[in-house]
Amino acid sequence: MTVADHLRLGAWLNPGWDDRLARQRISQLALDPKQRAGSLSGGQRAQLALTLALAKRPGLLILDEPVASLDPLARREFLQGLMEAVAGQRLSVLLSSHLVADLERVCDYLIVLVASRVRVAGEVSDLLASHHRLSGPRRDPGTLPAGQEVITESHTDKQSSLLIRTDAPVLDPAWAVRPVSLEDLVLAYMSRASDDGPASPQRLKVAS
Repeated sequence: MTVADHLRLGAWLNPGWDDRLARQRISQLALDPKQRAGSLSGGQRAQLALTLALAKRPGLLILDEPVASLDPLARREFLQGLMEAVAGQRLSVLLSSHLVADLERVCDYLIVLVASRVRVAGEVSDLLASHHRLSGPRRDPGTLPAGQEVITESHTDKQSSLLIRTDAPVLDPAWAVRPVSLEDLVLAYMSRASDDGPASPQRLKVAS
């Protein structure tokens, strides 16, 4: 099937099809409507699939690893197009991905699942603000003040490195305090889950 065939099929199957949006995106992406979809590059196929999804004018778009097979430039262009659609169409997106560095640029809410269990969930900005990397003289984590939850820890003979969660400032001058990236945070909870074994389910509150 050609690119144009995919657009015609989308229009035939979807009563709410936005043909103007579909053709506008195809033009912006410089895709040849006569070209067979199978001959497109990986990035072009992903953009065509996104175009078909957006032209249906959904309220919620669910994407499972949409950029996993794309090169860095194609991933950036795909996510940029997705964010433009979110802003322009009042669209919500549920995105599943292992490419955490990409998610940090586009997602505002994070849920980390390990073995089908929720390990941490919350607004990305809140999670990053409440997690810190501490490094300093070797110390037993059990001696930390109440309210400082240790997510992961590593130790040498003389030094300790901890990733903690706390809503209060870290005032101990013995610690060097550094922020964490979203990837650091996700990997910490995945590592902790592996060490802890199966966890009891958590309930998620969804705001209406």
